[in-house]
Amino acid sequence: MDTTEGGTTSPEPEPRIIGLTGGIGSGKSTVAKFIEDMGFPVYYSDTRAKEIVNDNGFLKSKIIDLLGSEAYNDNGNYNRKYVAGLVFGNDELLQKLNQTIHPAVREDFENWVSRQSSEFVFKETALLFELGLDKECDHSILVTAEDNLRIKRVMDRDGKTYREVETIMDKQMPEKDKIRKTVFIIYNNDGLAELRTETEKVINKIIRQEETA
Repeated sequence: MDTTEGGTTSPEPEPRIIGLTGGIGSGKSTVAKFIEDMGFPVYYSDTRAKEIVNDNGFLKSKIIDLLGSEAYNDNGNYNRKYVAGLVFGNDELLQKLNQTIHPAVREDFENWVSRQSSEFVFKETALLFELGLDKECDHSILVTAEDNLRIKRVMDRDGKTYREVETIMDKQMPEKDKIRKTVFIIYNNDGLAELRTETEKVINKIIRQEETA
């Protein structure tokens, strides 16, 4: 740890925050695991959000105020199926729900960052651009793939029909709009070996850019 001439301790530098996102079937979660394999910590926003809606009492009350008591079941757990039915096709309500949950996730993320010692930390989230979270990051990475590949992956993984996956994709921000928002893009159109190689290339490119900044 650095010290000044008087012997006082200087603060540790803030870690660089890298946003990681991708639409359904893009392979975002696989890329996140590869990043962890490289030794970098990853905060899984979507996973943590699912936990926080159950654990954070203040947030639970705000969600009930917004969606009604049926947003939680008799056991006090978040009624995901009920909520999904309410917000699907209702963009205004979905936006209000996201705006309700996001501050709690942001606070949780900031607490998580404060416990990390790595120079680079990664924030994995499906809604990086939709919620403007890219503005809170030093860099953003988009994982993308051809639409037909993404649809097939989700059909194989979740047992959904082609039309069901297509409907979900239609509700997400178009890939062309996401591509315009970042210079760091990982294309996942080939196998896992190629995806790992592409991931390492992009991460190393960001590191080199930071070192020469």
